[in-house]
Amino acid sequence: QYNSRIRVQTSVDEITPICSAVSIFPSAGWWEREVWDMFGVYFSNHPDLRRILTDYGFEGHPLRKDFPLSGYVEVRYDDSEKRVVSEPIEMTQEFRYFDFASPWEQSSRSDKSSKK
Repeated sequence: QYNSRIRVQTSVDEITPICSAVSIFPSAGWWEREVWDMFGVYFSNHPDLRRILTDYGFEGHPLRKDFPLSGYVEVRYDDSEKRVVSEPIEMTQEFRYFDFASPWEQSSRSDKSSKK
């Protein structure tokens, strides 16, 4: 009886804010914070709109299509220095080659040819 869900889909540009649903659904606060943190959708009248998944000093919104994949720093805790350090991201290879052929498909082909 009380277990119901709601899904809201909308299209907005980068500047237009969306009215927050926290006043009607208090549990929407965490979801709206996540949407703002990952996608940059701003919710007006939200009581606590701050980052929830990324670091507070993080710039940008990582799930947006215009978010660059390189050129940022890696933030991690260094146990030897006992503090958080930021280092430039190292790209160890220029590109990756993904071999999507299944090894099981190749062995099954050779098994069929050997049975003939």
